[in-house]
Amino acid sequence: MKNTIIALATFVLAGSLSASVATGQKAPDFTLTDTNGVQHSLSDFAGKTVVLEWLNHGCPFVVRHYESGNMQGLQDRYGDKGVVWLSIVSSAPGKQGYYPPEKANEITADYEATPAAVLIDSTGDVGRLYSAETTPHMYVINPDGVLVYQGAIDDQPRGRDPSQANNFVANALDASMAGEPIPNGTTRPYGCSVKY
Repeated sequence: MKNTIIALATFVLAGSLSASVATGQKAPDFTLTDTNGVQHSLSDFAGKTVVLEWLNHGCPFVVRHYESGNMQGLQDRYGDKGVVWLSIVSSAPGKQGYYPPEKANEITADYEATPAAVLIDSTGDVGRLYSAETTPHMYVINPDGVLVYQGAIDDQPRGRDPSQANNFVANALDASMAGEPIPNGTTRPYGCSVKY
């Protein structure tokens, strides 16, 4: 029974559809320091498409997307198209997913991941600002600074091969960059709860 309770507390297979930042509204600015000690503000990337990825390398859902190469594939494909990919760690010190900057850089290198930056949000302020519930929880912001997608990375919360999934982030990026409407701008996130 105890293990069941722990499992239920750890995993969020379907999050809420409510958020403090509404799809179609301006994404709020924030400033965070990355794992190399450099500060980044969302406003630094005005005029560019930005992806926010909530990250916890201790989460099995995140591990699945990185071990399969799915997340890195998205980072590479859209990075080549000028998309700025920001991975955000909102785990509090001492909780799952929090790593000192040098360890976080080592994990990023081991996975051959290519985000523009891994940002440390150890207070959880930015995660709460965006109502980030899970890892991964994904957001797409267009060049006008408008949040055009938020939710799950894909339609496979139960762990099927990510390459066979309907990838909501890729769909949102493709549509947004083509100037087309995004058919489903908000989906239910899935994964581990953010460890605030």
